[in-house]
Amino acid sequence: MIWLVAVLSCIGLICAEAPFNHNVHNQRVIGGHDAKPNTWKWQVSLQFDSYNDGSYYHMCGGTIVDSFFVMTAAHCILSMDASLYRVVVGDYNLYEYDGSEQFIHVERITVHPKWNGDLAKGNDIALLRLANPVYDNGYVAIAELPHPGQILPNGFTCYITGWGLMDYVGSIPAILQVAPINVVSHSVCSQPNWWGSIALKTMVCAGGDGIVSGCQGDSGGPLNCFTDGAWRVFGVVSYGPSGFCNQVTKPTVFTGVSSFQDWIFSVIQSL
Repeated sequence: MIWLVAVLSCIGLICAEAPFNHNVHNQRVIGGHDAKPNTWKWQVSLQFDSYNDGSYYHMCGGTIVDSFFVMTAAHCILSMDASLYRVVVGDYNLYEYDGSEQFIHVERITVHPKWNGDLAKGNDIALLRLANPVYDNGYVAIAELPHPGQILPNGFTCYITGWGLMDYVGSIPAILQVAPINVVSHSVCSQPNWWGSIALKTMVCAGGDGIVSGCQGDSGGPLNCFTDGAWRVFGVVSYGPSGFCNQVTKPTVFTGVSSFQDWIFSVIQSL
């Protein structure tokens, strides 16, 4: 039997009475460290108001792919009611108001049409149309994407970022975490003692060394890789092993952005 866990967690309330709804008890990239301020400017905190009372909690990561669009994982979408979501861009410390953040409500949600809720079948990607555009305040940037169909070689070092769990006991970060993580080629990741047949060619595997991995709260966030003279987002955090996130031969699995370029641009251009 295959055991999967979406790298997703609903981690802690942001108090509604705070001026910017920004006091948060969150869940980090395992094996990571505090990112430098004002880096990874395309990183997003996707937040959800489960009771529709103005109290938001960080649930997933995301990536700015257009001034009006954020890319995240389809499994992060708990409701198609866009009014229950907001994104925070330019954030660094989820516990504090840094003055760099922009809080933007979501206007429309577009989930990939072939997503059926089964992580093993892939297509775990969604785009959020924002009610207002992200504006350049010096702390945000639109992510560069890979070339269509571009594949990274085995062992290529990328970086995973997010505010997900830091360890199996549930230690949680305030500050955005970053960790180097090595790509695992499809030919390796699809071996029976790795992820086997559920590692699809439309996915990117990275990690599996038992040290660095994504974990709950990192879902939807970016896999950042420096290629062709620029940082590019090659993946969207999708799933990992149940139990401990950082298991040997069970790397973090990302939706491969280069396999979904046509869909991404068609959605952005159509709305």
